[in-house]
Amino acid sequence: MHQQLVFSTMGCGTWAWGNRLLWGYDESMDSQLQAVFNLCVSNGVTLFDTGDSYGTGRLNGRSESLLGRFTREYQGVNKEDICIATKLAAYPWRLTRQSMVKACKSSAQRLGRNVDLVQMHWSTANYAPWQEKALLDGLAELYEQGLVKGVGLSNYGPKRLQWVHKKFAERGVPIATLQVQYSLLSTYPVTQLKVKDICDELGIKLIAYSPLALGVLTGKYSEKGSFPKGIRGLLFRQLLPGTQPILSCLREIAQSRNKTMSQVALNWCICKETIPIPGAKTVEQAKENIGALGWQLDSNEIAELDRAATSVDKKMVQNIFQTK
Repeated sequence: MHQQLVFSTMGCGTWAWGNRLLWGYDESMDSQLQAVFNLCVSNGVTLFDTGDSYGTGRLNGRSESLLGRFTREYQGVNKEDICIATKLAAYPWRLTRQSMVKACKSSAQRLGRNVDLVQMHWSTANYAPWQEKALLDGLAELYEQGLVKGVGLSNYGPKRLQWVHKKFAERGVPIATLQVQYSLLSTYPVTQLKVKDICDELGIKLIAYSPLALGVLTGKYSEKGSFPKGIRGLLFRQLLPGTQPILSCLREIAQSRNKTMSQVALNWCICKETIPIPGAKTVEQAKENIGALGWQLDSNEIAELDRAATSVDKKMVQNIFQTK
């Protein structure tokens, strides 16, 4: 008998926990990250999204190891609700069903507990369709063996999603979640690909990653001001000039609501019946994210934000692995 997965209204993404390249991680941040974890769980944010590729170089898997340690050491409320979702990378050398089972067991070892929700990090349909079937078989097997409570997908479009759903249904394996890049600057998966409609039809929960568009929607950066370091800085230089309609709409609603722009942007994702998983590297960021809970935008505010989202010239770059 499979235990039921229960998801919090919002989750926490942990891509930055171990990633030097994009997020400038180093080990000295660990105690702050533990404080972030504790604050999230005690406020009912109990879904943590990670991946076995999270971390840079020898730090791969670092995010999982940290989550495992934080879970063990946490003694407060909601401990039994902690849900760890990990994504297994479709590496070119993972070719068999067994390679996915093994990968999930390695994740469980780093976590010191079973993975709750195992997800396919991306589909290989765009470049190596022949590779995918075996990897998906491995995911289904993890569920059948009771090694995970649920199975999810990430970066899948409607056609591919329906194809996997059919394959899994034949084995009695439900798809619990689909993760796509979804924010006011990335409405494409929902408005154009219509993945939300299909998820609703099939009883799949939609998880919104990058709900703050890597920080663009926080309002902390301006065209004239300072940019984050490295790759994100380059992206911000391209994006910010075209995003003014959204940023000013967010700013206006935030002021009238006495909330921050991030909180409004996250609340918008929640109102769209998705589970946003913003990242947090500091206690301040985690507090700000948590402030998106416990209230709701009204239908006029949502319509205004929707209008602003369609009027933007520069959208977020879609994940190269996102399939149709």
